[in-house]
Amino acid sequence: MHDKTTLNDALELMRDLRRRCEWDAAQTHDSLRPYLIEEAHELDEAIRSDSTPQMREELGDLLLQVLFHSVIAEERGEFDAGDVASGLIAKMRARHPHLYGEGSGESWERMKSRKRESIADGLPASLPPLHRAHRLQDRAAGVGFDWPDVTGPAAKVEEELAEVRDQLEGRPPLAAGAASTLDPEHALLEAELGDLLFACVNLCRKAGVHASLALDRANTKFEERFRRIEEMCRQRGISVGEAGLEQLDALWDEAKLAE
Repeated sequence: MHDKTTLNDALELMRDLRRRCEWDAAQTHDSLRPYLIEEAHELDEAIRSDSTPQMREELGDLLLQVLFHSVIAEERGEFDAGDVASGLIAKMRARHPHLYGEGSGESWERMKSRKRESIADGLPASLPPLHRAHRLQDRAAGVGFDWPDVTGPAAKVEEELAEVRDQLEGRPPLAAGAASTLDPEHALLEAELGDLLFACVNLCRKAGVHASLALDRANTKFEERFRRIEEMCRQRGISVGEAGLEQLDALWDEAKLAE
């Protein structure tokens, strides 16, 4: 029986590739950025599809990126994989003072808030908007700016929806993208819709649901139902583009019942 492969074996392989493979040797922190993002998305897709074999493979690909950056930094005399591990251990011990120290249990956001100058410190600008909204609200909650339960956020959603309805009242329907972003009324409507979305994210957060995951599942559900509509149209000789709202709505109800 062979010995179990270790993380040190993977690290040594990465060092060997940097010495002997032309492509690997040419990579830099900057050139690897697209691969890191791609691998993170592929791992997320594996988790989303609940595929254990794919998840194991994608975790390996993501680990490759961690080792790649660690070895590049090691070659430059900046830090090595051991320093990365040490930093991780120190951080996790600090996050759990009730387990690894003399402190008491406290939320991570509250501990971090004492070190931040602003609520947005350290949040990547490239975070998807739904995720960024969730994290900003988490951070605000960490310093006590939060409702005690879902009642407040639910009422806020209703309030913001009413303000959106006020903005929409009397406006003619427009095709997507038809309004100018320079139009003051359009800008005001956009602002009110943004407030509504932000309030919905907060309601999700207080209900223990991540808005981006909820929306992802809603997207999947919509896609699957609409595919059923398209299939029914093909079977019945109906053109989806010419069916009209009434017929498509009836097919939607039929597809929904089929679930």
